Formats: sequence, C-alpha cells, structure tokens
Amino acid sequence: MSAAMLSGDDLENALRQIGEERYHHRHPFHHLMRDGKLNRGQVQAWALNRYYYQARIPAKDAYLVARLPTPALRREWRRRIIDHDGESEDTGGIARWLRLTDGLGLDREYVISTKGLLPATRFAVDAYVNFVRDRSLLEAVASCLTEMFSPEIIAERVEGLLKNYDFISRDTLAYFTPRLTQAPTDVAFALAYVKEHADTPEKQALVFDTLRFKCDVLWAQLDALYFAYVEPGLTPPGAFVPGRTAQ
Repeated sequence: MSAAMLSGDDLENALRQIGEERYHHRHPFHHLMRDGKLNRGQVQAWALNRYYYQARIPAKDAYLVARLPTPALRREWRRRIIDHDGESEDTGGIARWLRLTDGLGLDREYVISTKGLLPATRFAVDAYVNFVRDRSLLEAVASCLTEMFSPEIIAERVEGLLKNYDFISRDTLAYFTPRLTQAPTDVAFALAYVKEHADTPEKQALVFDTLRFKCDVLWAQLDALYFAYVEPGLTPPGAFVPGRTAQ
C-alpha cells in the first residue's frame, strides 16, 4: 500500500521532524565543542576537516546549476556559488573559513592542501558531491534542506565558542555571521522547489530519504572527529595530529 500524498505544510513538518531526530546538533562532538570541553587541538582538527566540506560546496552547486533548465533557476542557484567563492580574492565563505583556521593557528597552505584530512571526512564529503552530480534534480535540490536547521546550530556554536575558548575571537568566527541570513534565503527557495516538484508520494519519499542521507553525511564527519580526537583517540596515518603536524 503506497503512502498518502502529503500537503506542502505536512511535507515540511515531516522534513523538520527528520532534522530534529537526525541533524548533527545532537552529536556528542558538537555538544563538547559548544560546552567548552574540547582543547585547542581538537577545535583545530574540527576546523581543518570542516574546510574540505566548505571548499567542495561550490563544486556541488556547479553540478546542480548545470542541470537547471531555466535562466531564472540558474541565477538563483548561482548565488550560492558566489556566496562561497566570493566575487574576488579574499571574499566569500571559503575565504572567511580560512580566516578561522588562521585564527586557530593552522598553516593556511596545509589546510588548503587537505593533506591532514581524516579519510572519513573525504569520503563523506565526496559522497555528497557525487550524490548531487548523479541523482535526480529533485534529490539534488532536496539535499540542501539541512539548511533549515543550520541557523540554530550556528547560534549555539558561536555562543559556545566565544564563551568558552579564550583563543577564539568574534573576528575569527566571521564566517558564521552571513550564514545566519544566507541559509534562510537559500532554504526558502529549495523548500519551495521541493514542495512544487515532489508531486507524488514516491517523490516525497525520495525527498525524505535525501534529507536522511544528508544528515548522515554531516553526522559521519563528526563521528570521524570524535573517534580520532576524543575517544578512543585513534588518529589514522597521515591525518592531522595537534602539536605535531604542520600548523
């Protein structure tokens, strides 16, 4: 027996329920960072690994833009690439993230090289980029719906980092300020697209599976950080080692 077709509001409510259950605001690593229970090296490891996710977002969006059928849709989605790549050198989200890693004392060339990544970080992020490249356009757009939940986690993260770590300043966290307005704008478009184009129960089920997948991508990255740098603290060969790797 097939599932019933949901209204737009019911679809959104079901998506928000998935986020409440599976988004990485529930992950123990996020809680440790928010509550000031990580050391400087562990925060460095988070920022270094998260850089790869930030740096690959424009590639993911470029794959999506290439598949959009109208100039209006391409203009809307192209803005996301500009938000991350910037209009010129030292502008945009990636540049702001590098100012974060600079502020944490990491060598910029080492961060950009991605030599110190955890293998699971690379696998998870690449899986996300490949998902957007290879799956249906509806699924590609729906994969961005984790942005529905990002303002809350950003607010928690920024407050906790500023309160609990004397080696972090508001300038260091400049990446996050624009995201508090960019993310709601981005998600409003993506959510409207999904509500319009998920026009069968089967397509709505695909959207739910996509959001679960994207939550898994984000969760897996924090799993890897927890395993390598918290408990049991088994850092894989070649990955960043606080205090010993190029910083």
